[in-house]
Amino acid sequence: MPPLRSTMDFFQNQAAARRKTVWLVFLFILAVFFIISGVYGAVLYGWMYYSKEWRGWWQPGLFYKAATGVVAVVLLGTFYKIMALSKGGAKVAEMLGGVPVAPLTNDPDHRRLLNVVEEMALASGVPVPQIFILEDEPGINAFAAGLKPDDAVVAVTRGCLQELSRDELQGVIAHEFSHILNGDMRLNLRLMGMINGILIIAIIGRVMLRGMGSGSGRSRVRSRKGGGGLPILLAALILMIVGYIGVFFGKLIKSAISRQREFLADAAAVQFTRNPSGLAEALKKINRLVAGSRILNPHAEEASHFFFVNALSSSFIRLFSTHPPIEERIQRIQMDYRELIGSDKTIPGIEARMGTASFAGEPAGFVPLKPGLFIDRVGAPQPGQAVYARRLIENLALPIQEAVHEPLGAGALVCCLLFSKEESVRRLQFQGLQRAADPGFLDEIRMLFPLTATLGKPHQLALLDMALPALKTMSAFQYREFRKHLQRLIAADKRVELFEYVIQSLLTGRLDVFFKLAQPKKTRYHALEQVKMECFELLSILAWQGHKETAVVQEAFQKALQVLGAKQTFSVFAKEKCDLPCLERAIHRLSEASFPIKKAIFQAGLVCIGSDNRITLAEAELLRAIAHHFDCPVPPVLPGEIAGV
Repeated sequence: MPPLRSTMDFFQNQAAARRKTVWLVFLFILAVFFIISGVYGAVLYGWMYYSKEWRGWWQPGLFYKAATGVVAVVLLGTFYKIMALSKGGAKVAEMLGGVPVAPLTNDPDHRRLLNVVEEMALASGVPVPQIFILEDEPGINAFAAGLKPDDAVVAVTRGCLQELSRDELQGVIAHEFSHILNGDMRLNLRLMGMINGILIIAIIGRVMLRGMGSGSGRSRVRSRKGGGGLPILLAALILMIVGYIGVFFGKLIKSAISRQREFLADAAAVQFTRNPSGLAEALKKINRLVAGSRILNPHAEEASHFFFVNALSSSFIRLFSTHPPIEERIQRIQMDYRELIGSDKTIPGIEARMGTASFAGEPAGFVPLKPGLFIDRVGAPQPGQAVYARRLIENLALPIQEAVHEPLGAGALVCCLLFSKEESVRRLQFQGLQRAADPGFLDEIRMLFPLTATLGKPHQLALLDMALPALKTMSAFQYREFRKHLQRLIAADKRVELFEYVIQSLLTGRLDVFFKLAQPKKTRYHALEQVKMECFELLSILAWQGHKETAVVQEAFQKALQVLGAKQTFSVFAKEKCDLPCLERAIHRLSEASFPIKKAIFQAGLVCIGSDNRITLAEAELLRAIAHHFDCPVPPVLPGEIAGV
C-alpha cells in the first residue's frame, strides 16, 4: 500500500494560520478605507446640496471627521462581537440554535455521535470538545468553533445524524477536527468579529429604516408634512448603500480566507481516517438531499465560514463562496486517494499490537524514537491512533463508561488515577478523603478503583481527556472542592511523583481558566534570550529524566542546545536542582513565549530525550504535559508501537 500523502505539519499549519490573520487585517483595513471614502462622499454631497456651495472634492476637515466616525463605529462593532465570542465555541453554537448533547444520552444517534467525537479527540491528543446538535436544521452540515482546543465545540445538524452512516459521520468529524488542530477556529472567530465591524454601517442604516417604518401613523404623517423625516430617510438609505461596501468586502474576505483551508481539512481528514469514501460519500449525499447543506438559522450568514460545506443559498458569483464547489472537493478526494477507495481500512499489524490484553496493565517500557518523526506527529494524528481510540472506548468497563460522562463519576475517576500502588500510601490517601469528601463521592471511588487499577497509565490519561466535558459541568464550588481532593491525594505521602504532576498539570491547566481561577496565558516573550534560563532548566530536567550517566546527560543537553542555536556553551544543571518545582516554574514562563519559540524549545526537548533513540512511558507522559502548556496536541503513543521503523 503506498503511503498517504503528507500535508503541512502542525507548526507549519499554525504559521499559515497566523499569516492568514495578517492577510485578514490587511483586507479589513482596505474595507474600512473604502467605507470611509463612501461616507465622506455621501456627507460631502449632502453638505453641497444644502449649502448650495462648491469648494472642491477635497475637504480635509470633513474627511477626518468622517474617518473618525467610521473608525469608531467599526472598531466598536468589532470589539463588541469579539468580546461576545470570547466565551469560546459554545457561544457560536448557541447563537446558531445548538442544543448540547447529554453525556449520558440514550438516543442511539446521539450516542454514535458522542463515540465518534471522543474517538477523534483521544486520537488527536486534544480534550474532548463539547458537542451540540442543531435540531432545527434538516440539511447536512457541521462546524467546529472555539478560541483553542480547550474550549472547542463540535456541532452537527439533525440532517447529519439522520442521513449519514458512521463512516460518513466520522469523515465529517475528522474534517472538523483538522480545523481544531490547524488553528482555523481562532481565525474564524476573529474573522466573525471583524466582519461584524465592517457590516455595522449597513446594520445601523437598516435599523433606522425599520424604526421609521414601525413608527406610529400619526408621527409618520407629521414627518411627511414637516419634512423632518426626509433627512433621516436619506441618511438611512445612504448608510445602507455605503454599508454594502462592507457587505461586499465581508463576503470577499470570508471567501479569501476560508476556501483553501477546506481543501487542507479534507486532506487531513482522509489521512486521519484512511477512508476517503466516508468523506466523499457524505459530500455526495449533500448533493442528493433536497435540504442540501443550507442552514436556516438567521445567523447563518455571519457564521457561514465556520461550516463543513456552504451553509447559504448558492452564490451566483463563485468569487463570494466561502467553500469550494462540492463536486471539486469530491473529485480531489477521489483522485488524490484513489488507491484507498474500496481497500481494507485496517492498518497492517495494528490489530495484533492492540489486542484486548494490551488495554490492561503497562505496555512495553519504551519504544524506539526518532525526534523528527515525533515532531511530525504533533497535531497530525495517524490512522493507527483512530483505531486505538475506538478500541480503548469499546474495552472500557461499562461503569467507567457511565462514570466518565457525569460530574460525580468523572471526579471520582480522576481521584482513582492518583491512588498509589502501595497499600500503605493508598490507606493514607483514602483517610484524607474521608475527612473531607461526601459519602456518595467515596462510594463512587470504592466502586471504580478496582476497574481503573487494571488500566495502564496511557489509558488512564485517555480517561482524563474523556472526563473533561463532565468536569466542566461542575459548579465553581464543586470544582474548588474537587481540586482540594486532588491536592490531598498528591500530598498524602509528602512527595510528588511525576505521574501525579502530569495529572494535576493537565487537569488544572485546562479547568482553572474555565472556572476563572486563573487568567488565560498571554504571549509575553518573543525572543529566546528572554527565556534563556528557563530553557536551560527545562532541557536539564529532560536530560536527567531520559538518561542516568552524567556524561550522557551532558551530551544530550548539548545536542538540544545546538537545536536551539545557542551561541555560548552551557553546562547542564545539577540533578538535585532539577526537581518538579523547577519544572513548574520553567513551564509557566515558557508557556508565555511566542509560538516559534515554543516550537524550537519543544524540538530541542525531543532531541534531549530522544538522543538515545528511545522514549520511555514516563518521558512520554512528561512530554504530553509540556506539550499541553505549549498548545501542541500530542497523539497517544500506541501500545507496542515502533516509531521510526
